[in-house]
Amino acid sequence: MRGVLTPARVVVAVVAVAVIATALLVVDSRTVDSAPRGGDARCSEVVDRLPDEVGAQSRDWVIGDGVAAWGDRSLVLRCGVGEPEPTTSLCLTAEGVDWVLDERTLKAEGVSVLTTYGRSPAVEITYDGPREDVGGILVELKEAVARIPQGAKCIGAGDTL
Repeated sequence: MRGVLTPARVVVAVVAVAVIATALLVVDSRTVDSAPRGGDARCSEVVDRLPDEVGAQSRDWVIGDGVAAWGDRSLVLRCGVGEPEPTTSLCLTAEGVDWVLDERTLKAEGVSVLTTYGRSPAVEITYDGPREDVGGILVELKEAVARIPQGAKCIGAGDTL
């Protein structure tokens, strides 16, 4: 007979719903929002070349185009973000890669958000940890990020005089 609810069918249905709900929660907890151009082939190349460990933190398993994370997401990389316009914000050069610091976010939230300057698509990192670690992290990411050609460089007051 079809349509008869037996205790066995109820148990199977409950278990199936629980498994699906758990799987969806696990997948959702591992999703990192992709940047608008995260699917760009250059982003795939960057992500494929990222190290398994950065700043003594192991790489996390995450889902998203052009994304990676380490240390339970204390460090998140997103490739394909909008390229920064010329700015007066602090620009750091680490091993030939220029990064613009989002000073407002650092001041307001204590989180370091840096975006590559002069590369298309741009790469953004968000780091929620000690500020003194940022320089080493940028150096460790250099090999992968440098795969995207640099079309412009940061300049300082001394470069214009």
